[in-house]
Amino acid sequence: MEPIAFTTEMAFVLGLLAFTVFLFVSELIRIDLAALLILVLVGMVSYAPGLEPLVDVTHLFDGFASNAVISIIAVMIVGAGLDRTGIMNKVAAVILKHGGTTETRVLPIVSGTVGVISSFLQNVGAAALFLPVVSRISVRAGIPLGRLLMPMGFCAILGGTMTMVGSSPLILLNDLIDTANRTLTETQQMARFGLFSVAPVGAALVLTGIAYFLLLGRWVLPKSSGASESGAGKGTSDYLQRVYGLDASVFEVEVPADSPLTGEIIADINNDNNLYIISTFYRGKVSMIQILTAEIAAPCRLAIIGKRAALHRFADRYGLTIRPELDVFVDEFAPTNAGVAEIVIPPDSKLIGKSPRDLLLRKTYGLSLLAIHRGEETLSHVETEDHAPTQIGLVPFRAGDMLVAHTRWDNLLRIKRDQDFVVVTADFPQDELRPHKVHWALLFFLISLALILFTDVRLSLCLLTGAVGMILTRVISIDEAYRAVSWKTVFLLASLIPLGQAVQNTGTAEWIAQGILTLLDGWPVWSLQAGVAILATVFSLVMSNVGATVLLVPLAVSIAVAAGGNPAVFALTVAISTSNSFIIPTHQVNALIMGPAGYKVMDFVKSGGIMTLLFLVVSLLMLNLIY
Repeated sequence: MEPIAFTTEMAFVLGLLAFTVFLFVSELIRIDLAALLILVLVGMVSYAPGLEPLVDVTHLFDGFASNAVISIIAVMIVGAGLDRTGIMNKVAAVILKHGGTTETRVLPIVSGTVGVISSFLQNVGAAALFLPVVSRISVRAGIPLGRLLMPMGFCAILGGTMTMVGSSPLILLNDLIDTANRTLTETQQMARFGLFSVAPVGAALVLTGIAYFLLLGRWVLPKSSGASESGAGKGTSDYLQRVYGLDASVFEVEVPADSPLTGEIIADINNDNNLYIISTFYRGKVSMIQILTAEIAAPCRLAIIGKRAALHRFADRYGLTIRPELDVFVDEFAPTNAGVAEIVIPPDSKLIGKSPRDLLLRKTYGLSLLAIHRGEETLSHVETEDHAPTQIGLVPFRAGDMLVAHTRWDNLLRIKRDQDFVVVTADFPQDELRPHKVHWALLFFLISLALILFTDVRLSLCLLTGAVGMILTRVISIDEAYRAVSWKTVFLLASLIPLGQAVQNTGTAEWIAQGILTLLDGWPVWSLQAGVAILATVFSLVMSNVGATVLLVPLAVSIAVAAGGNPAVFALTVAISTSNSFIIPTHQVNALIMGPAGYKVMDFVKSGGIMTLLFLVVSLLMLNLIY
């Protein structure tokens, strides 16, 4: 192998790489701004005499139109479209139903599911689709978002190693093998890999990732991160207690068929027991109470707001069962769907002088009135330390009354447009759900998925087909699509692409590879394979995993042939190891989850460092056991 001479261009690129890592780790400036700075430096220096080979400045901004970046934009829009139909709420509800609300049960279900999905859908696509699901699970289960997103993201990357279509390097591998076979003798020819040839390796890696976070998560994951919770996102009982002094919780109660409550009027039950029945589950259907004069039909379940002591007296009196946690009402009371709202009656409102019962407040507006805050006084069904219970359904409204009500957010959006109310609550989801569009959303998602799996159409075009289809069928508006894109992620990835090109164009990558492989010359075959895996891991951190694969597969094949190893296994080692990108957020998935979870670069260094070592050990062991 002809030695590669070290040049000035290589020295500059190495310095630029070191500067990039310093900016990322120190976080002196925002990581996306750091990436833009590197982009500008690469471009400006390319005009300097002697440094022209760094990048072709006429293509400096091609990263913004790259397949990877456009794919990320498209998959964010597709994910937002699915989310807008409410289907992601249902997925989150299923996971919570089977996984409960504890981190040790939710984490493996979410991470394992994403790992399997990413084996067929590119890992960034799987991560983007599950981002809203994990956000909802975080809110409902009370688990910090940062403790769920990193395991999910890492398993999305690991899942990409389970099939030959799970990641770009594995998709390229068979083509690179065909090219390499032209230079090999008949006895050295490599067979192409089948779709599931790498499944055992990928499955072992996904299981390792799940086990890693289950066993060491308490130490390697950030204690808390992500967006701060809002009043709307907190539990109903906590919010009532903190703001209005109402010591009340939401309970789910089972009413048997032979209960004496059958036929009782809901309003009478509320008044007699200092409770507030807010929702019912009867014959498989959950519904908010529309009219307080309605009767109880059993067997059923009731969602009740009230003091625990009062509820136990009520349950004992009527032979009811109090469930330990919400079950059928978990969606109804999920902060992403509904919550406590504060609404003021303005001086010119037509509602002044009318009571909630006069207005049929629940039926007309979808408001379950919990309290009326009037001056310094809070009127409520529920007894407080300062006030006796009040039949607020009969209290006429006055100008300036603050209504404290539990409501669905879609109802609150409609109320916000009503001049008879002034909605004070602002921190609630204000995007209207469109469940009637779920069929269109699923259709275009499946079209994109089919194009990815069964055609050779470019990935970005496959995903854009689904995104544009959802926009045209009004699953999501074009303005909502723009808002769905994390532009921080887009600029981070697009700005770093020229740096990766400079590493390759100047021969820096080949010089590094040749130097390391020269050091390993004469070592045992297994150590050479480990060296190739480490080299691929390092290269994937500073350049695209596709570029690293294209560069290193021919070198790895040459090393295997010279050392008497299996060239196909060495080539596969490269393609798998380029997915070992956990230490810094340069991988598309890591960049995607960084913003929503509020991660710092050091969070990735801390968690990703151990994951990188585990990846190397497990992948090399499995490759040698299977092949």
